[in-house]
Amino acid sequence: MIETLFHHRRAVRIENDLIRVTVTVEGGHIAEIVEKSNGVNPLWVPPWPSMEISEWSAEKHPEYGNDAESRLLSGIMGHNLCLDLFGPPSETEAAAGLPVHGEAGVLPWQFAPADKGLRASCILPAAQLRVERTITLEGHRALIHETVENLSICDRPIAWTEHVTLGPPFLERGVTRFRASTDPRLADTYTSEASSSGYSAHAMSPESERAWFCAWSPSSRALLGYVWMRNDFPWLGIWEENHARAHAPWNGRTMTRGMEFGVSPVPEPRRKMIERGSYGWAPAKSKVSATYYAAIATAPEMPEDLTAFERLLA
Repeated sequence: MIETLFHHRRAVRIENDLIRVTVTVEGGHIAEIVEKSNGVNPLWVPPWPSMEISEWSAEKHPEYGNDAESRLLSGIMGHNLCLDLFGPPSETEAAAGLPVHGEAGVLPWQFAPADKGLRASCILPAAQLRVERTITLEGHRALIHETVENLSICDRPIAWTEHVTLGPPFLERGVTRFRASTDPRLADTYTSEASSSGYSAHAMSPESERAWFCAWSPSSRALLGYVWMRNDFPWLGIWEENHARAHAPWNGRTMTRGMEFGVSPVPEPRRKMIERGSYGWAPAKSKVSATYYAAIATAPEMPEDLTAFERLLA
């Protein structure tokens, strides 16, 4: 594990002979997953300047907007963990200082080296949760194990979504291709050629215990995929922003696509999540865990299915 800077942000980096993974200290965002022979990072780096989230304030930094999303947007990168909220806070939560997607993406994380990787942890004081993540590199794969510990004496529902967001140069209008094991299967979808912004929710196919998505750039031939257990994360949300949001900090110049797998189908306030009945469960003084992997390779074409994808990684 190496301490480094990534786009002027404090970060830690791990690598092997094939791939490199970089994680920001503040927010714990997985900011970079790169195959060294290719050099393309599929993950989103926003077009606006990134800053240490602890230095942000609404009064001093109006360029990031002025709402519950602004704190997160000041330092967001790539793959963001949404816990224990997926979506906006309620009006009262926002007034009390809770950001969009919960605390995990805005707080400092603690890091330590681990065998072939790193261990990271963060305590969410408002949610009374402790989250620990280990990332271990094996060939083209980054194996990720997350544990959420409920520090309170109350059982509680939680949102838990892996908000994987892709951006240029990997992401190109009408070019970059996507496949996923949704029900029905999502195959050969492209980023929109027109200015647009939207979100759709997809249930993962019950035909397999494992769920997955792949994204492939015909220009660079970079291929990124995530594989997880369907029972852990039964939903995939697809969010696309294509130069449509005119307000700060988006300013009509942002192109990005989120492939967001989690326990909830849509980003929404806590009360609506509970009324919908789609959430995770954190028993009092107990731990719940999930394991998944991200992998990156160079491929001549989009793999047809998970078997073909994993064959490329061998």
